[in-house]
Amino acid sequence: MKAEAYPVLEEPKTFFLAPLSKPAPGSAGKTGTWRTHKPVVNLEKCTGCLLCWLYCPENTVIKLENGKVAIDYEYCKGCGVCATSCPFDAIEMVPEV
Repeated sequence: MKAEAYPVLEEPKTFFLAPLSKPAPGSAGKTGTWRTHKPVVNLEKCTGCLLCWLYCPENTVIKLENGKVAIDYEYCKGCGVCATSCPFDAIEMVPEV
């Protein structure tokens, strides 16, 4: 067969900034007393880029009305993905007290 017989598929032109689906907050359940470190957001450094919100595997980063973020410590597991993904070092992992 000739190549013209096959349709040419174009690349999609839409880019998504968020996943099409996401887990419910704390999909693995509430955090017990076992968390050793927790993320603390420095709101002065936070630019509201939302990379921490995008990459949090437990959906515990909360978008605030002012464009900044907060952490839901009731479900946060302390994995540090949010702190690692922040390009502005606005999230620091501190020992749990």
